[in-house]
Amino acid sequence: MNLPFDGAISAYFETEAPEEIRTAIEEGSKKDILDPGYPYDAWMGKDDYEDQMDALQRELVKVQHWVKESGQRIAVVFEGRDAAGKGGTIKRFRENLNPRVARTVALSKPTKTEATQWYFQRYIDHLPAGGEMALFDRSWYNRGVVEKVFGFCTDHQRAHFFRQVPEFERMIVDEGIHLVKLWLNVGRAEQLRRFLSRESDPLKQWKLSWIDVEGLKRWEPYTEAIAETLTLAHTPHAPWTVIRSDDKRRARLNAIRAVLAGLDYPGRDGANIGEIDPNVCGGPEIWHA
Repeated sequence: MNLPFDGAISAYFETEAPEEIRTAIEEGSKKDILDPGYPYDAWMGKDDYEDQMDALQRELVKVQHWVKESGQRIAVVFEGRDAAGKGGTIKRFRENLNPRVARTVALSKPTKTEATQWYFQRYIDHLPAGGEMALFDRSWYNRGVVEKVFGFCTDHQRAHFFRQVPEFERMIVDEGIHLVKLWLNVGRAEQLRRFLSRESDPLKQWKLSWIDVEGLKRWEPYTEAIAETLTLAHTPHAPWTVIRSDDKRRARLNAIRAVLAGLDYPGRDGANIGEIDPNVCGGPEIWHA
């Protein structure tokens, strides 16, 4: 089988990955948590997960009706390390919702024209109108992390971004848009294990990019850029919610709960929503490199 990028991910695992990362992957079973700092040893049980997810889906349908009927506007930013589970979490948000109400925003590389515009300009057209939920699969925070790590922006441009982003988000909130910012974080061994799985699965190989491959070698620069982003862009009007996503099931449940927790909609059922797990979902203080 031909592997994407000539098997670069497998080659990294075999020759460049730190020894403790290789050992964790080789010795861990599929449902084991590989990060020793994660608060649980294994994934949440499937039956318990499905029961809780079903209850949360019912609440999301209520939210959709409320948003559509009342003209509410909700924007949820999904950010995180590569392979942290952003796409899978967004899928669970939307699986029972009307795509005309809950839409995904996943912008590609800026065009030549967009590259000359105000940095935030191309995102403005994708903010939700009345009766919409916009789920951003990555966002303006590309400049805070990916562009920094790969040298796609200058230090001056990035500093300018961090001066402007609090006010940009303040304007979004002052306009009446409910803004939620989620940062999904995944441990180094789990990230590499997920990349190896994608590399060997023909149905998932399309998810891989050159950025993913090269990013494996830049764990420390990513860590530094993430820490700065969570510090400089965590504000009272637009705080970060960090979700430790080594267990995808716990991550998805708590991401949905984090959004529902800030909404006051008719028929809201606290028993369906359940409690946010503070071990895996909280502010930047729970982020671990």
